[in-house]
Amino acid sequence: MKSFPLVLSLCFFITCLSFLESAPAPRKPGLSDKEYTFPGTGFFIKDRTPYSQEEAKRWFLQAHKLQKQGSLRKALGLYEKFTKRRSDAMVSIQGKKIIVGAESLYRASILREKKGDWQKGFEHLRLLAKAYTAYDFERVAESLMRLAERLAKDDLPRKWGVFPRFRSGSQDRVRLDEIANLARGPRFAPRALMALAEIALKDDKEEEAVDALERIVNLYPENYMSEKAYFMLAKVYEDRVSGPAYDQGSTLKALNFYEDYLILYAKPPAQSIHESIKSYEARVLVSKERFNAAEDGRNQMRQTLAESKLEVAQYIEKYGKYFLVRWRELGNRPALQFYNEAINSAPESDAARVAEKKVAELKAMNEK
Repeated sequence: MKSFPLVLSLCFFITCLSFLESAPAPRKPGLSDKEYTFPGTGFFIKDRTPYSQEEAKRWFLQAHKLQKQGSLRKALGLYEKFTKRRSDAMVSIQGKKIIVGAESLYRASILREKKGDWQKGFEHLRLLAKAYTAYDFERVAESLMRLAERLAKDDLPRKWGVFPRFRSGSQDRVRLDEIANLARGPRFAPRALMALAEIALKDDKEEEAVDALERIVNLYPENYMSEKAYFMLAKVYEDRVSGPAYDQGSTLKALNFYEDYLILYAKPPAQSIHESIKSYEARVLVSKERFNAAEDGRNQMRQTLAESKLEVAQYIEKYGKYFLVRWRELGNRPALQFYNEAINSAPESDAARVAEKKVAELKAMNEK
């Protein structure tokens, strides 16, 4: 019986400990939200206040020295102290001013990448991009894209050289979406969105792919990746087409995207300032192949649409008297309308030839 109150006391103590562990540190006046993106240090209450200037400088200079000496593990331990709490301390090395907290996160991500822990390296860079907006974003974004693409496409290094790591398509898509949201300009966001769309299609997440592709064409129409995005959108909707007997919403969307693509990209987009000549020449060749495929796709969608109009016209001609109001007064006009739409949809198709014959027959019947 005496052990029962003891168990209750222990449970109460554990509950209080959990509460104190998870409770946020009280905000101090003047602290920005960026300082609270860090998890903080402390056992009972997480301390998220910035490190002191002298302490932060001492850690960074020591880590810098260890890194130069080749003691990468010890250097990484010191750099990763700055993943817990913020520091805006500045040091000068060889005449160059360095933001201690930001540079530590960047170096920690590089060391993690070399160790094969790409995911943790990505997390360090994401924290850096959110917390230190004055830091060189292009440098951060380039590393973010490199790690995201390696995580999505390359063979993942084994943990400690022994345990396999497994890829998660959903995590890959989340990482790329974060890059697109963090990116401030058209250099990295379209690239991240394109990679997101390709991974989403691979994972059979069409709606996510469509959303990413539409963000490219709507937000970054001047970027050369819009050309590929338009074509991919047309292909997504074309793949949804079930045939002339079914709803033609996807057919019309695919046709519209193909027609827009052929008008907008009769010539490949010009070379980007961030694109090498070799990459540009390779892109031009691929875009010409896409242009030819778009012409074929447009013709196929027109033919499917024409076949659908033909089937509707034949059905109305045969059964319209059973469901059309005023069918005696209307006569063959409803059927003729759909036959003519079939002809206009794809004048050179087989469906158009059949529709032309039916139009001639019905007009001859009306003249009798």
